[in-house]
Amino acid sequence: MIHVLFSQIIVFITVLWVITRCAVALKTKQFTLKRELQMLLVYVCIVVISRFVYCGFHLVNGRIPALKIVISPDLSSMISCKPFFFLVDRYEGWLMNIIGNIAMFIPVGIVWPICFRNIDSIKKDVLAGGGYSLLIELTQLLCPERHTDIDDLILNTSGVLIGACIIFALRRATE
Repeated sequence: MIHVLFSQIIVFITVLWVITRCAVALKTKQFTLKRELQMLLVYVCIVVISRFVYCGFHLVNGRIPALKIVISPDLSSMISCKPFFFLVDRYEGWLMNIIGNIAMFIPVGIVWPICFRNIDSIKKDVLAGGGYSLLIELTQLLCPERHTDIDDLILNTSGVLIGACIIFALRRATE
């Protein structure tokens, strides 16, 4: 079992982010502070979502708990493919889980169309955000204390849809 501190996760994300942003700047031969500040919103979304998805919501002894990574041959107990099975009253905190999963992804639905020109419709926004949520759910298969759940995918994508509706309604209102 490997223990990964949240600070290590931030360093990993940041290093990948800087390499990616530098590669984009070299490829396009463009660098503007305005664009990088916009893209910083995407970075913040990734870091905040990573915090709660991989390290849990509650502090342990006043600290963010470490992410535990294990490659397990038995993944069946970590996956829930039955929609809405864990969604209601199966455990303490279920309502906070529903609200949290939706709320956590609303910024993705708002920020990504601002930062990525190709995300120019609600459908594309929801597909991109849903794909990001799917990536997160799949990476949780390496985390024995996390659970890969179709409900999370549905709730996260619902949050993206809400954010997408907000940003595209604002765009239409200001045209």
